[in-house]
Amino acid sequence: MAIGSKELVSSELDTFDDEKLVDELKKSKEELFNLRFQSATGQLESHGRLRAVKRDIARIYTVIRERELGIRATPAPVEVPAKAEKKKSTKKADAAADAAQAPAETKEEAE
Repeated sequence: MAIGSKELVSSELDTFDDEKLVDELKKSKEELFNLRFQSATGQLESHGRLRAVKRDIARIYTVIRERELGIRATPAPVEVPAKAEKKKSTKKADAAADAAQAPAETKEEAE
């Protein structure tokens, strides 16, 4: 994340699912802990980063709470088209598949 957290804009957070939001929250909290530790030991170079990370955390909490209350819509799950699997056609596999389908067809015909 860069200073100012241009990556965690609220419009960007709207596209995240709940698991990814929780993951981002965990990352931000860890970063805040590390920044506070650096500040306490005198190693922190950018004090503005503390403020930006705190705001990111608040922004994430806001999005999560708004979703709980139904104010903000949860993103619809996007189905990723599965790539066509390379299927090695073997005579044994084809024969086994045909044999498995044949008994089911005969039972349906018998009824």
